[in-house]
Amino acid sequence: MQHVAPRSASSRSSMADTALRLPAGSTLFCDFDGPIADVSDRYYHTYCLALKATQAAYARRHIALPVRRLTKDQFWFMKQNRVPDTTIADWSGLSGQQIDNFLGRIAPLVNQPALLYQDQLQPGVRAALAGLRDRNIRIVIVTLRQASQVLDFLHQYDLATMVSQIYGSDDAETAYANRTEHKIAHLRAAIAEQNRLGFDTRHSLMVGDTEADINAGQAFDLPTLALTCGIRSESYLQEFSPTEVCCDLISAVTYLTQTSQRYQTATH
Repeated sequence: MQHVAPRSASSRSSMADTALRLPAGSTLFCDFDGPIADVSDRYYHTYCLALKATQAAYARRHIALPVRRLTKDQFWFMKQNRVPDTTIADWSGLSGQQIDNFLGRIAPLVNQPALLYQDQLQPGVRAALAGLRDRNIRIVIVTLRQASQVLDFLHQYDLATMVSQIYGSDDAETAYANRTEHKIAHLRAAIAEQNRLGFDTRHSLMVGDTEADINAGQAFDLPTLALTCGIRSESYLQEFSPTEVCCDLISAVTYLTQTSQRYQTATH
């Protein structure tokens, strides 16, 4: 597991009450793909490349595949609603061993440096991180991406100094699989390290865009904010009972600010 420090710089109601208390010095654990980086172009391009390569492989054997390439909107709708890649392949005109051939090309492609440039900063992220920093809330990224990739992205957008630390994966292919047990292990390590370093995690939150993020936060009794700007739809995320669902990171920060203010008013 990689760990990089950028330079310088119970019940639903009870969990909601905890979310109200965000004193200065608190830690917000945040996923990277989805909340901060828009990966939709990269994922769609990977799908197109894998489909084209599969078609070409069969063409060399003089077999013409009836490929039907999905539009980006169709593809992303399926990804957001957790449609299996096998079904996406089927809808794209593949069957049997053709699907296996296609799936075998996805993981080696999706996190390769040649495609990472397609990731874009989600709207409002700069303002969201600045708002958290101004309230002295520490942002710690917990991701299944490689930490070096995350740090490169943050430097590209001059955001590295707004993030306290990054806990990432050693394996470039871990992010696409998005296994809950991997996210839980990363969050466990992040919480333990933050506590060891003397930072406050008593009022921490977990922010992410997948069921893995929600389940990881819940595993440590953290309030969870699910964002719909990433790779899961609101209806799908609601099935996992997050503390709150927000459309993006800036909306989540607005929600946290408003609820914190209401809590402070109610306790004075």
